[in-house]
Amino acid sequence: MKRKFLFALYQTPRGKLLQSMEAQYLKRCITVSCKQTQLQIGGLDWESEFVDCSLYRNYVILDGKGMGDSHALKVNAKAFNLPIQTESMDLVIIPHMLEFDAQRFRTMREVHRVLKPGGELVILNFNSLSLYVRLQFLWDKKIGESWHAHFVTRSRLSDWLKLLNFEILHSAEFGLDTFTIRHGGFSAPINSMFSMAYGIKAVKRQYSLIPLTPAKSGKTRLAAANVGLESNLQKTGK
Repeated sequence: MKRKFLFALYQTPRGKLLQSMEAQYLKRCITVSCKQTQLQIGGLDWESEFVDCSLYRNYVILDGKGMGDSHALKVNAKAFNLPIQTESMDLVIIPHMLEFDAQRFRTMREVHRVLKPGGELVILNFNSLSLYVRLQFLWDKKIGESWHAHFVTRSRLSDWLKLLNFEILHSAEFGLDTFTIRHGGFSAPINSMFSMAYGIKAVKRQYSLIPLTPAKSGKTRLAAANVGLESNLQKTGK
């Protein structure tokens, strides 16, 4: 599936509402300072709605077609082979790119590599249970590929994050005209059937192994009971 499906969806009435809600959500998720480094995988051309790239001078957008805000730094490369130094990013944003990435798990590994310990990750994905997104997908007659081959379910994304030592801080469900944020993991599937998309914010945890050394067994010192008894008798004058 080509990413042009995303931009075609944004032109629909509900798609415009989704774009507005996602912009509000991304704006809330960007909590790092302007002096820290941020990476966005996949340009949107409406980054100005959630970040001021003239203020965030270290905001980098990776896009093969050069899309994205003109004030941001641009990188033309593959997401599964990021030309970025290891543990150099404070924040990574992936807005609707995993659905269109055939190497998406390799991309997730690369994201884990470039993020600093304690760095934050924000992901936006389509809801595979959404009837509206499904109908829009089927309406595009130029797409002749299967539905299940691209859209990433919540459970699969959660498994990937756990495998890569990410902790989910909160998740979001984008409904018809509003979005809700839930701290922790995702809500039950029955509560998200009417949402068009979902988002997550996670943090990279770094666990260090502490080597265990064998405990040294020292000699136990025993005090003679009769010595203590004699000293007590002398004090009492007995």
